[in-house]
Amino acid sequence: MRAAVNTSYGPPEVVTLADVQKPVPGEQEVLIKVYAATVNRTDCAFRSAEYIASRLFSGLFKPKNHILGNEFAGQVEAVGGGVTQFAVGDMVFGYNDQQFGAHAEYLTMPEQGCLSTMPAGLTYEQAAPLCEGGHYALCDIRAAKVKAGQHVLVYGATGAIGSAAVQLLRHFGASVTAVCDTRNVELVKSLGAHTVIDYTRADYTQAGQTYDFVFDTVGKSSFGQARKVLGPQGIYISTELGKRFENIFYALNAPFSRGPKVLFPIPSMSQADVVLFRELVESRQYRALIDRRYPLEQIVEAYRYVETRQKIGNVVITFS
Repeated sequence: MRAAVNTSYGPPEVVTLADVQKPVPGEQEVLIKVYAATVNRTDCAFRSAEYIASRLFSGLFKPKNHILGNEFAGQVEAVGGGVTQFAVGDMVFGYNDQQFGAHAEYLTMPEQGCLSTMPAGLTYEQAAPLCEGGHYALCDIRAAKVKAGQHVLVYGATGAIGSAAVQLLRHFGASVTAVCDTRNVELVKSLGAHTVIDYTRADYTQAGQTYDFVFDTVGKSSFGQARKVLGPQGIYISTELGKRFENIFYALNAPFSRGPKVLFPIPSMSQADVVLFRELVESRQYRALIDRRYPLEQIVEAYRYVETRQKIGNVVITFS
């Protein structure tokens, strides 16, 4: 089968197409023919190993997982003898940031893994990007213990995480203020934001609103800025480490400090979360934004584009 392979850390050019052995499902696994996947920030981080700490998971000197790709949509082609949840022919989508493998024509997934049948009416390309940004957003919303009626600000509302966060926060009953640029104001409103701040024209810290939770989904704000608008028990979460890793230190100090706090949750995902995304899509409360589509043969270009940090929503990889 064809796969995008990287055997060393580095820039997008370390990824090359190769013919590799087709996987065989184990007793409790399913074999999935992949029709769509994505390139996202997680893939980029594990490919480049820019943050040295990530090598504790991915391999100290070289990657242990040679095929990246953590979210996908496809069709079940074979099942292990002990599988009961899925059958050959099922259209499925899911997420795997432990073994990765979605940048290939086939991958295997545990039956109990982050896998579900696809939402009714979606194409493979629409289903593939439902999980990566969504699970980061969901994890941080849960960590902040967001309740109905609370005021939340989402900084960077057009990325995969930010666009998911706006929709999930609306689902949980929060009042959402979103920050984006001029050209995307109407798009963000369509996702359900109650208020949209155009950062090219206004500073969110000067808007006169106090928030229970400031969620910086792109790492372009800071706790120093956010605390100006956080309530006494307010929470700040960023998806980045911050300047000189400050968000880690703030989070470690959070249990001993008063006033607004920084949290730095470790993301996790379950099969129940994938099912939740499916149900929200089917009830028209959630969708994944798609910016560009690239065939597998152009995956290096996809990586380059994602690393410009200018993408709107998600970048999808298609398989012929």
